[in-house]
Amino acid sequence: MTFTSRLAAVALASLLATGTAFAQTAAPAAKTDTKTTATAATTEKKPAKERSAESLECSKQADAKGLHGKERKKFRSECIKTATAGTAAPADKAK
Repeated sequence: MTFTSRLAAVALASLLATGTAFAQTAAPAAKTDTKTTATAATTEKKPAKERSAESLECSKQADAKGLHGKERKKFRSECIKTATAGTAAPADKAK
């Protein structure tokens, strides 16, 4: 074989090898159903607790005052404590 024919053979082999290296890979295999059902069972949400009438009323009062964040949480906490103690909820308490 001459030098040029060897060079041509190496170039051809390189092109073929490079084509397979850059070929598109197959899509990843789908997850099995047993694995997804096991994780779904552990991540099920608990049913929400029903809110008491005092809690709902205090939330309405906090909404009316436009409270958010820590202020709302503090107001609702105090409101619920006073409502469950048998006294009237603080209707017009300052911030």
